[in-house]
Amino acid sequence: MKKSDLDKVKIKQIPAQKRTNPFANVFDEFVGFCRSRSMFMLHYCTGCGAIELPPAMTSRFDMERLGIQPMVSPRQADILLITGYVSIKTLKRVILTYEQMAAPKYVIGICSCTVNGGMYWQSYATAKKLDEYFPVDLYIAGCMPRPEAVIEGLQQLMQKIKANEANSWKQYYKNYDYFLGNQQHLFGNNWQTPTDVIGEAETYQLAGPNTLGEHTKILQSVQTPLKPLEMKL
Repeated sequence: MKKSDLDKVKIKQIPAQKRTNPFANVFDEFVGFCRSRSMFMLHYCTGCGAIELPPAMTSRFDMERLGIQPMVSPRQADILLITGYVSIKTLKRVILTYEQMAAPKYVIGICSCTVNGGMYWQSYATAKKLDEYFPVDLYIAGCMPRPEAVIEGLQQLMQKIKANEANSWKQYYKNYDYFLGNQQHLFGNNWQTPTDVIGEAETYQLAGPNTLGEHTKILQSVQTPLKPLEMKL
C-alpha cells in the first residue's frame, strides 16, 4: 500500500466516555486512601538533606508506621525524594529516574536548595528550581529540615493523595514541551532519554496542545532507538 493510500484511510476517533456509575466516586476515595497508606519512596540522595532520612525512618520517629518505606528501584517507587542541591550533571539522572517511575508518581524537594538553589544560588553548576524541569508536589524548606518537618511534609502529601488532589504528575505530560525546552536549555538539543513520554501521554489520555511543540520537534529529529549494550571480553 502506498503512502498516498494510507492518507485516505479514515480513522475513527472514540471519545472518552463519561462515568455514569454512582459508586465510581466512592471507589476513587477508597483507591486514594489505599495509595496514601502504602507509599514507597525512592530517596535519591543528591545532597546533605539525605542525612535527615535515617532518623526519620528509624525507631524514634518511625516513618514506616505511616505506611511509608524506602524502595531501591524507581520501577516500584511512588515518591521521588530530592534531598538537597542538584548539580546539572545529577539533574540528568534525576529526570531519567522520574521518567522511569510509573504513574501516579509524586516528587518532594527537601532543603532550600531545591526551592531556589540555597547557598548555591549563584553557582553555574547547580539547578535552582526543580519545578522548571519536572513537576514537584511538595517542598520542605530548611537547611536542613528536621525529621519532624520531613514527616509533616509527607503527611501533607498523604492528605493530598487521599483527596485525589496530588495530580502534578499529569502536568509533565500535558506541558511536556515546556519541561523539555528547559531541559534542552541546560543539556543541549541532543538531550534525550529512552522513555517515550509522548507515547505515555497518549496512553494516559493526557496529550494536549502543550505536549507537542518546537522542542519536541527537536527531540524527534535527534532521537535514536535504544540499542542493547555490546558485550566485549
